[in-house]
Amino acid sequence: MNVALVDYGAGNVRSVIKALTAVGAAVDVVDRAESLEGAQAIIIPGVGHFSTTASLGAAWRDQVRRALDRGSTLLGVCVGLQWLFEGSAEAPNVPGFGAMPGHCFRLAGDVKVPHVGWNTIEKIRSSRLLEGIPNGASAYFTHSYAPPVVADTIAVTTHAAPFSAAVERDRIFGAQFHPEKSGETGLAMLRNFLRIAGEAS
Repeated sequence: MNVALVDYGAGNVRSVIKALTAVGAAVDVVDRAESLEGAQAIIIPGVGHFSTTASLGAAWRDQVRRALDRGSTLLGVCVGLQWLFEGSAEAPNVPGFGAMPGHCFRLAGDVKVPHVGWNTIEKIRSSRLLEGIPNGASAYFTHSYAPPVVADTIAVTTHAAPFSAAVERDRIFGAQFHPEKSGETGLAMLRNFLRIAGEAS
């Protein structure tokens, strides 16, 4: 399976490549929107501030929509997942892709922020992306803002408040945790994503 890994200046691209290679994917790192043409699977990674997603402007959005219309499969990771929503309180003037409703919010309360380290993911409905991953499995997080729980949420994690740990709608998927840092849980999720992308092609 060939994966287009989007490099827009905000992703931990090297570690994602290593994880994808470990599960048998061939990876093309792309930094131009037109390079998404023909991609079976697209991953949008991301760490840091939501404002960096401003780099994913109109050309990127158009190509991602065209890819989805052609039957491609999309995965957003961490800030890449947050980009799938309408936006984030972290950068109110930067719009998200809008595939999921709602805006990402700052974690707050009697907890340490940023949320860094291992936490459990609680599955709330059946999911192709998380198939075979046990409920309560641990995954690695590092973030200060989080996506809300919505109809397309498939797993929830709580850190001060519950938030979407993973989402799924048709061929659009997202994980707030970092699969490339989450051991077997993350690798299993990536294998599932590749299988789904292969079935859709």
